[in-house]
Amino acid sequence: MTSDSEKYWYNFKTGGVEKGYESPAIDRAGPFETPEEAANAPEILRARSRAWAEDEARDDSWGGGGASGEARDDQ
Repeated sequence: MTSDSEKYWYNFKTGGVEKGYESPAIDRAGPFETPEEAANAPEILRARSRAWAEDEARDDSWGGGGASGEARDDQ
């Protein structure tokens, strides 16, 4: 198994791909297995974010109640 220091990262400040921990954690996303995957990080992160938001919306609407489990006023 490869350590994260040997994997690839996307640098938000430069828009470039880095191998290992070249920049501060706040400036990078990853790790990714390949440089190509890291280069596509913005698209990958947008897709994951959309999927998470859709999952949360489904979870919030499950059971028909509010997210906090409070009773609805219209009952």
